Amino acid sequence: MAEEGAGGVGVGRGGGAHVVIFPLPLPAHVGSMLKLAELLVLEGIHVTFLITESNHKRLLRFGDIESLSACYPTFHLKVISDGYHEGDHPGSGDRVGEVIPSITRHAKPFLLEILVSAIPKVTCIIQDGIFGELSTAFAAQLRIPLIHFRTISACCFWAYFCVPDLLHSKQLPIRGDDDMDRMISNMPGMENLLRCRDLPSFCRPGKENFLNWAVSRTRQSREADVLILNTSEDLEGPVLSQIRLHFPKVYTIGPLHHLLNLRKASDHHHIPKFRNSLFQVDKSCMAWLDAQPQGSVIYVSFGSSTIVKRQDLMEIWHGLVNSNKRFLWVMRPDIIPGKGNHDRIPVEVEEGTRERGFIVGWAPQEEVLAHKAIGGFMTHSGWNSTLDSVVAGVPMICWPYFADQQINSRFVAEVWKLGLDMKDECDRQVVENMVNDLMVHRKEEFLRSAQQMAMLAHKSISPSGSSYHSLQDFIRYIKCAGQENN
Repeated sequence: MAEEGAGGVGVGRGGGAHVVIFPLPLPAHVGSMLKLAELLVLEGIHVTFLITESNHKRLLRFGDIESLSACYPTFHLKVISDGYHEGDHPGSGDRVGEVIPSITRHAKPFLLEILVSAIPKVTCIIQDGIFGELSTAFAAQLRIPLIHFRTISACCFWAYFCVPDLLHSKQLPIRGDDDMDRMISNMPGMENLLRCRDLPSFCRPGKENFLNWAVSRTRQSREADVLILNTSEDLEGPVLSQIRLHFPKVYTIGPLHHLLNLRKASDHHHIPKFRNSLFQVDKSCMAWLDAQPQGSVIYVSFGSSTIVKRQDLMEIWHGLVNSNKRFLWVMRPDIIPGKGNHDRIPVEVEEGTRERGFIVGWAPQEEVLAHKAIGGFMTHSGWNSTLDSVVAGVPMICWPYFADQQINSRFVAEVWKLGLDMKDECDRQVVENMVNDLMVHRKEEFLRSAQQMAMLAHKSISPSGSSYHSLQDFIRYIKCAGQENN
């Protein structure tokens, strides 16, 4: 195991608290839990952050992880094996499910070693809740609190929790394609809101193994002392009320990136903003955006794990070009499976892209969404991206891929009225129409809703807001645990 950590900015007293943080080694999970780690070290709390070899190499190449370690005296990285050889990692798409049993199997002995031998003494464990009972026995053995952090939305977490009841009431299973528009009538907090197609993708036929696994991990979070969710009362209040009936101690500390930015802005040490990207960020797109008119560009990104069939990608590309709107598209090199050099792009698509488009492999998303030229976001509806868009006040076109994204997109369109839901469709005419609806025909309607939601997000992280107070309560909880265990 490798370790990093050095002196840097002055921070507050942590009360002897030492937290081990263990995220699922996927970009969205690592990114959000690194933000949580940074918030804790800003309070002087010791944090040991567990990261796999492959992700550590990527952070060294593409992120500011060395600067992060140098800046904070109480932040340390421990590098552990995830059980994969170089080039053999599942990476993205549906194969991400293979990572969890492998990392769980390989991590247990390393985790136990850290917990029993770390100096200062570990006083709390924050693990990605998707690992289920990985740390339960260790926490009980060492008599320290176990905290589960779920990086998905509260509505998805609650949907997984409700699956056994939906099976009992015959609302599930879904009986095929003809059943996808049937309403789910008896899910508390979301009655008559979700169709079968809006449930997490693991509820769909053929995904029973994934569903059973997701449900069991969700219910195992009741064995933790605390549940953390990256959301706010204003976003998901009714669902959070239901969750609290089953989980006695829930802290809502979102939007997490917005809280971190506020905390840094208020710190007199002027702490820099670190890039914790696992991809090569191409900032050339910012200069291109600077040259575009205000609100004229639709930003397109399907996140870090989405795999797109070539036919679907071309339908989206044709629709963007045919809309005659400017677009900035994040097109990861691995977004199409088995993409070869023989693939040809139609001339009209090439010309339209050259005239009105800009394509990069990865973009600085928070900066992009905050740019005045951005008027809309076509997204896979991952929770981090959804929160990024909410904070920036940017309306969305949602094309969900898997897991929580189906239910997130339903909330964007039907609950928050922040955009359009394109799930289970991929047709160039639909894309063209939705882009024009978002950017022209219904522009004012969506902008008004998006700006109102952005104001609520900002209010939630302000000193009088619910997320701000929840974070302060959570920090006090960790510091009290540190005092009791020292």
